[in-house]
Amino acid sequence: MTAFPSDFLWGAATAAYQIEGAAQEDGRTPSIWDTFSHTPGKVLGGDTGDVATDHYHRWREDVALMSELGLGSYRFSVSWPRVQPTGRGPAVQRGLDFYRALVDELLAKGIQPLLTLYHWDLPQELETAGGWPERDTAYRFAEYAALVGEALGDRVEMWTTLNEPWCSAFLGYASGVHAPGRTEPESALRAAHHLNLAHGLGAQALRTALPPRGKISVSLNAAVVRPLTESAGDVDAQRRIDALATRVFSDPMLHGSYPADLLDDTAGITDWSYVQDGDLAVIKHPIDALGINYYTPTVVSATAEGEAPRRDGHGASEHSPWVGAENVAFHQPPGDLTSMEWSVDPSGLHDLLMRFTREVPGLPLLVSENGAAYQDEPDADGAVHDPERIAYLRSHLAAVQRAIADGADVRGYFLWSLLDNFEWAYGYSKRFGAVYVDYATQKRTPKSSARWYAEVARGGRLPAEG
Repeated sequence: MTAFPSDFLWGAATAAYQIEGAAQEDGRTPSIWDTFSHTPGKVLGGDTGDVATDHYHRWREDVALMSELGLGSYRFSVSWPRVQPTGRGPAVQRGLDFYRALVDELLAKGIQPLLTLYHWDLPQELETAGGWPERDTAYRFAEYAALVGEALGDRVEMWTTLNEPWCSAFLGYASGVHAPGRTEPESALRAAHHLNLAHGLGAQALRTALPPRGKISVSLNAAVVRPLTESAGDVDAQRRIDALATRVFSDPMLHGSYPADLLDDTAGITDWSYVQDGDLAVIKHPIDALGINYYTPTVVSATAEGEAPRRDGHGASEHSPWVGAENVAFHQPPGDLTSMEWSVDPSGLHDLLMRFTREVPGLPLLVSENGAAYQDEPDADGAVHDPERIAYLRSHLAAVQRAIADGADVRGYFLWSLLDNFEWAYGYSKRFGAVYVDYATQKRTPKSSARWYAEVARGGRLPAEG
């Protein structure tokens, strides 16, 4: 098989709340995920991110692991309440010092940092003031972006404003299965707009704070939505979910407008009057790359009269995240399943990369997250063998390679995740990591998939099967 481009970035990704721990150290205050995880019944097993994988204290060990695995890049997120505890005012230097030291160590090991400003950990004080449904939160994000940009812009070249704003808006404010756990359909749409605005304002702030070499992106979990049949009802269900899952963010960010069909579909929920003059021009601030997070496709159909919608793979809730499209049923795609019960289908990643190649010609793309959870356990010798994950990664990297051959300008791939970690509402029950973490001892053990991925990264090509 042909090699990947010689300058292709081979990386892995994490998120602050999922790995850092040290929840109350060095001035950090609660985020919405601290509050949510400490609320009984919200997270499986009552798990919290108080300790997580203790990366805050073990970061040198973790960077050494990255170096051992030959990673060329590391995508991490900054904890907003660690560097700006109330979401307002000056930065806490102790918090910034942690990220300065982390970045310096990465650079010393030849690993390029990719910094994500927001991976869902809104300072609780901002949520208490209304959270993402309030316009002021977007301005607070821009202030935070400027603080981090000024502190780390001399060290970090690649920046991401938001990670998966769909989850922040619709799982956080509509279905309530993610923090802050609200179930308010109009608030979810307001949150979506203010997350879009935060992206634009944050990008503007970064342009001012960063040196000319700084590059700005955003990571979207754009959906691959397929109709169950070619019936008119199923095709319309596909259109509705595509609008809510993808185009509510990609259209304003890339084209400066909201989809007309989305506005029509949600007219009974909101009048969109919070979209003010000039907002869309701000949201469309030019970006240097688009991050694509992909795990599994979505198959939908129209529901029959009186039929209850089927589960959508985003956690159990009596409240739908799909505001304005509650008459849509979700179906399990065929094929092998991960432990998340997500179908393994690499064709969806190829489709997604080609979609944005056609939609925004010339815009570089990054696969900023891709991976799978399996029930990994050490054997009698302490080794962790995960052939299912190797098969998953191989097939999805082959899909990336096909997309490049078909004309997609894909610049890098970031495996999710470097470490087993706190998997949000699933607590510690799901393992996505290439590195196994014994949560009782915090011992790290690279799985066989980590060794396999290291071989791919070093050689820049997929090894022969067998």
